[in-house]
Amino acid sequence: MTSIFAGRFAAHTEEPFVLFLIGMRVNNLWAVRRWVPTLTAMLDMLKELDAKPELGVMGSSVYFFPPTAMVVQYWRSFEHLESFARNPDGLHIPAWKRFYHEVGKSDVVGVYHETYLVEPGKYEAVYLNMPRFGLGQAVAHVPATGRLLTARRRLGSENLPALEVHG
Repeated sequence: MTSIFAGRFAAHTEEPFVLFLIGMRVNNLWAVRRWVPTLTAMLDMLKELDAKPELGVMGSSVYFFPPTAMVVQYWRSFEHLESFARNPDGLHIPAWKRFYHEVGKSDVVGVYHETYLVEPGKYEAVYLNMPRFGLGQAVAHVPATGRLLTARRRLGSENLPALEVHG
């Protein structure tokens, strides 16, 4: 059973990190033999990354919302991510070549990724009565008190204009 942390918690790190979203979309459900290898390759790469934390992944979560699957990853640096993607001894290059050769020129399955470089103080995350989740799994998970109490403070943005609330 997942432990619930009662109260307000924040994700906190003073280090830059990379938010990487990668996934696939099944465009033809009936072409199972064409898209299952892509899904299997994604899951195999996640196992590889789990087994080798030195590759730089700080945390990952997998989400399925048919017809799309998405992996949310937090990496120590872009260099770690790029090194994984270009490693000739890892699973990524053979999987990409296989995908491109067997599926990449058809529209049976689509793949995507988005990469965001995040600097300290340029993110905020809060969790209320939640297990460790998202960024809170990848970095320190601490009580949301003091300078972590509000979104504005977590962002270090005390100088942002105040939100006007109209009733």
